Amino acid sequence: MDLQAVVAGFRGAAPLTGLADAWYWSPVRGIEFAGALSADGRRLLQFGGRDSYDHELAVATLEFAREREKEVFDRNPFLGALEGFRAPAGHRRFDTVVGVAPEVHRFYRVELPGLTPFVRLMFPAYACEFSGGESLGEAETRYRMLHLNHLGREPLPFLKMRFANTRTGGRSTNPGRGFTEPRRLVEEFAWMEGGPGSFAEFENRHGRVWRVEWHGAWYIAELDAHGSAPHVTGLDELVEFAMERLRD
Repeated sequence: MDLQAVVAGFRGAAPLTGLADAWYWSPVRGIEFAGALSADGRRLLQFGGRDSYDHELAVATLEFAREREKEVFDRNPFLGALEGFRAPAGHRRFDTVVGVAPEVHRFYRVELPGLTPFVRLMFPAYACEFSGGESLGEAETRYRMLHLNHLGREPLPFLKMRFANTRTGGRSTNPGRGFTEPRRLVEEFAWMEGGPGSFAEFENRHGRVWRVEWHGAWYIAELDAHGSAPHVTGLDELVEFAMERLRD
């Protein structure tokens, strides 16, 4: 496929200032894209922003992605992430570039399905959001959760949770720990109070797991950690501890 010719045919396509073999286009107001050929010219590395596009960030992201594309996908072929990215000044604390494979994003599947296999989406992101071990299904879930094209976003750390609450009757329905947002974990901690036997397990991107139980107070212990016995903690301290582990 002649990728250069395809991109040149996009509505409003023009050369991307500051990067060779790269283009900018905007199909509708508020949705803007930049794309660059991969180093070998065989793929389109595509960046996008919804009501948040920034030229400097686009160039920096695509330049990093082109130079280190293989490294981005070394750990995971579906949702690759590589630390060491330095975003231009004033662009949050992005420290990573994430690459999204065609099997996950399925971009252009309607209007240009033949193009989809040649496109890898590339976005600035945060290291705490990825484990490197996501399966295809997990990569699809994280891609939907992260809203990567909202470029003013805060980090959404990798978090899997399992819980059961004897007071509210709520419990997770998945067979193991499932993806959720940190605010749900914090809510569950608070709702455990007064529910003997209630528990919540949370897992961070490094695969470390902690279990919190209510027995008249909050007790926490790290699972599978040698010598980690449950110890009592307060709610504020528990929340702070959990958020630190998720940002790690």
